[in-house]
Amino acid sequence: MEIPDFMSYANKFSQSEFVEKISRIAKRAGSKLVYAALILYYTLQSDKVSKTNKAMIIGALGYMISPLDVLPDAIPIVGLSDDLAVLIYVLKKVWTDVDPEIQEKAKKRLSKWFDEDEIEEIHDLFKEE
Repeated sequence: MEIPDFMSYANKFSQSEFVEKISRIAKRAGSKLVYAALILYYTLQSDKVSKTNKAMIIGALGYMISPLDVLPDAIPIVGLSDDLAVLIYVLKKVWTDVDPEIQEKAKKRLSKWFDEDEIEEIHDLFKEE
């Protein structure tokens, strides 16, 4: 899948809209998408992250929040695949800025929406589907 111009969505990001959307779509989106989104969200809050990486994260999270993207989220099964592709792309770019504490915080938050079997899927986060 080709990565869309997610940076044009930076103005779509807000913390409140992120929290609202991730809570609403968690089960449908799956643990991998939610985990990637949470890691990026928590990484964005770190003062150790460069402005360039923060800009990429904001663009990716804005793309996820926006209802107007390449594949509309309402389309069953494939509607969130472009969101996941963008999140994984950016996560790979900023991975060196992701502290183990951030990974644990994101994993702990997953337990609000997913059971242990579903959380196991995050171990192959960077594996192509």
